[in-house]
Amino acid sequence: MFSRFATLCVLLGLIHPMLSAQKKYCLLVGTYTSGKSKGIYTYFFDVATGSLQIADSVHTPNPSFLAVSANKRFVYAVNQQNTDTGSYAVAFSLNAAAGKLQLINRQTVNGAGPCYIAVDNKNQWLFTGNYTSGSLSVLPLNKDGSIQPLAQLIKQKGSSIVASRQQSSHVHAAVLDPSNQYLLVPDLGTDKIYKYRLNSKQTAAPLQTPSDSVIVSKPGNGPRHIAFHPNGKVGYVINELSGTIDAWQYQAGACRLLQTISTDSSNKADKGSADIHVSPDGKHLYATNRGSYNSIATYAINNKTGELTFLGVQSTLGATPRNFVIDPTGNYVLVANQKSDSIVVFKRDVATGILQPTGTVVNVGNPVCLLMVPTP
Repeated sequence: MFSRFATLCVLLGLIHPMLSAQKKYCLLVGTYTSGKSKGIYTYFFDVATGSLQIADSVHTPNPSFLAVSANKRFVYAVNQQNTDTGSYAVAFSLNAAAGKLQLINRQTVNGAGPCYIAVDNKNQWLFTGNYTSGSLSVLPLNKDGSIQPLAQLIKQKGSSIVASRQQSSHVHAAVLDPSNQYLLVPDLGTDKIYKYRLNSKQTAAPLQTPSDSVIVSKPGNGPRHIAFHPNGKVGYVINELSGTIDAWQYQAGACRLLQTISTDSSNKADKGSADIHVSPDGKHLYATNRGSYNSIATYAINNKTGELTFLGVQSTLGATPRNFVIDPTGNYVLVANQKSDSIVVFKRDVATGILQPTGTVVNVGNPVCLLMVPTP
């Protein structure tokens, strides 16, 4: 009788779906430590109220990008320095329920300016994109989450047409595709996206170069970050220098350009376009612009083709929105405003995709990376 009644209530909309969903998440905040910050901060995020509560912090230099293992037990961070010998990948164990991180170990990445870190879904390999040296580092992982010494270092070469930013290679990300078989590496300096096949059984050099290993971007684009649609069939590349987004049809490492669209309503270049994410329901895409824009753009996604329709922009209510996260329920977007030392919470209309500020703002020094993990 109860199950029939509950089913009827759900069908009639009398039981809100949020009641059965995860209610609290652990928010991880990576920062630059040149200002007020000391390292990584953790907060509890309540999806019922949209509120944030500080949990803990751990000291580590310039943890400008973070990654979480598939089992949610480990967190990995870069220690971003502009020297090969001073830059590290760092491993932490995570107690999400308590919002606490515990240092495990660290290893040098042998590359300058690591600005991105990723872990494969089997927690076997760690990858860092090293901006200053234009290189990609590959490090093995142990079952206890600890990092082994460097196994493979790939150095890129080349340049492109924007003299002030593209005189040499600048690797800006290392993104595994949904199959966990290919690693896509956007290079802002050369206007190329490099593709590698991951062979986890090959311990000495797990990344192999296929014959079609280079995706050529438009000169002056400056490809930066990549986001995949939940269906795994479309990938989106945000181009920092041209202020555009490229939508690509994607299958088993093969790409075909579908569309190029501006990151706001103008066609102006150099908007400092930064981060890009697709909503969990696959209906909308969001992208940030820095510089004098300080905005987050909203797009509708065509559910058949994956192409984008621009819907509008929202001020991020702060300076330099370098990174943002959509909570797993899809109801909130949290934006890290690096130069105003703030994280701003927006409510997302799941039907229209439009964002509205909730009034929740927390102060944290130089926030540049946000990740959200369920609490047990």
